[in-house]
Amino acid sequence: MKNLIKKMAFACIALTMLSCSDDDNNTPQQQTIAEIASETADFSTLVTALNRTGLTATLNGSGQFTVFAPTNAAFQTFFASLGSGVTVDNVNTDVLKAILLNHVVALEIKSTDIPAATYVSTLSPINSTANAPTISMFVQKSGSTVTLNGGVDSKGAVVSTADVDASNGVIHIVNRVIQIPTLVDHVVDNPDFDTLQTVVTSTGGAFGDQSAVLGALSGLTPTAPATLFAPNNAAFTSLIAELTTAGISPTGAQFSSVLQYHAVGGNVRSSALSGIVSGTSAGVVPTLNGQNFTISLTGGAKITGTFAPTRAASNIISTDIQGSNGVIHVLDKVLLPTL
Repeated sequence: MKNLIKKMAFACIALTMLSCSDDDNNTPQQQTIAEIASETADFSTLVTALNRTGLTATLNGSGQFTVFAPTNAAFQTFFASLGSGVTVDNVNTDVLKAILLNHVVALEIKSTDIPAATYVSTLSPINSTANAPTISMFVQKSGSTVTLNGGVDSKGAVVSTADVDASNGVIHIVNRVIQIPTLVDHVVDNPDFDTLQTVVTSTGGAFGDQSAVLGALSGLTPTAPATLFAPNNAAFTSLIAELTTAGISPTGAQFSSVLQYHAVGGNVRSSALSGIVSGTSAGVVPTLNGQNFTISLTGGAKITGTFAPTRAASNIISTDIQGSNGVIHVLDKVLLPTL
């Protein structure tokens, strides 16, 4: 009898283990980003675009990605903006690929991990050279609302549905196609550059007419880019207080000179700043206003202007905000040339 009980007990255990094993085998395997897109009706245009550009395999493979996925309606609006008759089937594949990669980040970012404001690097390169820098995306979150590159008031988008989980990352559904930003777009999209935007877009008053400066910045191209050392709002607040105390009231032409003093020809990433310092006399760098400033990397990256009397150096507090026609490094103090 005891042996019979033992045999029955072993049989029950075996059946239980087999049942658990069968349950495990029947558990659906989590889908990849590409697989989810292919089975979602509102991503049919996205799927066609991925297939045309050869990116389906990337989003079906290993690794972790965040994809800001435009809906069919978002793509339709974007193609209409390119011209009459433009569709996903006939748009230039190079243009399409660059746009698609501008919606992909090479790490998984859940909406709960997004801070109030940050920059991330997309997979969209600025040119076709090997290891080319990739375009930056400005991401903001207020409450549960996630806004990309300034949202619908700019060239960006708003996340309509967040955190569609996949085996190789996460999908956030967006209401518009996110266009590739220029230097001016990045200035417009970030609220911490509001004062800089006000000065650059001024057509009169205290800052004078800066239309020529804005035109020059807007006219930069991928083949003729510039590097902008952009003062934040606090930097301008400090400058205004400094000038008021000193009894200085710059003219519009002098403000133009100041703005141009913050721009250097070429797409100079932070990794190349040391090359500028070593390749010039004591780090003296020519700017677009015809004067020089001095970069020092000792104890952190700093820039000193030529304004007299001597002012404290400006610190580079953030780097490599990449646009299609140049890159931005953020300053905590406005640079002043000789006025």
